[in-house]
Amino acid sequence: MEKAIIGKKVGMSQIFDEAGRVVPVTVIEAGPCVVVQKKSTETEGYESVQLGFEDIEERKLTKPEKGHLSKAGVDYKKHLKEFRLKDCASLNVGDELKADVFAAGDKVDITGVSKGKGYAGVVKRFNAHIQKKSHGGGPVHRHSGSMGSGTDPSRIFKGRIGAGHMGTEQVTVQNLDVVKVDPELNMIVVRGAVPGPKGGIVYLKNTVKNIKVKGAAAAVSVNPQKASARVNPQKASARTR
Repeated sequence: MEKAIIGKKVGMSQIFDEAGRVVPVTVIEAGPCVVVQKKSTETEGYESVQLGFEDIEERKLTKPEKGHLSKAGVDYKKHLKEFRLKDCASLNVGDELKADVFAAGDKVDITGVSKGKGYAGVVKRFNAHIQKKSHGGGPVHRHSGSMGSGTDPSRIFKGRIGAGHMGTEQVTVQNLDVVKVDPELNMIVVRGAVPGPKGGIVYLKNTVKNIKVKGAAAAVSVNPQKASARVNPQKASARTR
């Protein structure tokens, strides 16, 4: 079953697993979210549900936003996000989704907007090399240098690296483990880092990664041409078998 929810990044912490190892985790305030709109193949050509998160005052909404939420008959929500799920038929407008849609052990993809870094140079922004600090370098060690020919094409092609606004981009981190879920506190704890600052809005969804569990005999090759299948009788490990 595909699941999705909108949340807010609370911050990072650490917990201890059963073996006593420290696990860095991110705490997310997930939900409650309400289904605001439901799209179907017959009307829109695809299936999806639109979720709303975090209450907001009516005076802070535009007329189209108020009309859209009033039509659904739900409380006014600040954040709306559409998710394409395979089993949208099981959800209806007005249904409420809480943090317990996910459980410990689930794998999720989390999308957020990365932290803004301001205006940055090409070295920090794209990890470019600095120029040699020998004779004639001058005050341009961290500049981008030549970007192309002068006569032809007499311009710089689009997409070349350079200084500019760094950060504030949509980033998705895939295949994160859900460590803990607390539906009473609307809390989901995931292993690892999540994009965005504290208080940033994030979107959680089932991972698109295809998890394959390797068997115990998968590491042993049956091909005699491979080194893993050949046995060297000169080695002590082979003589003791």
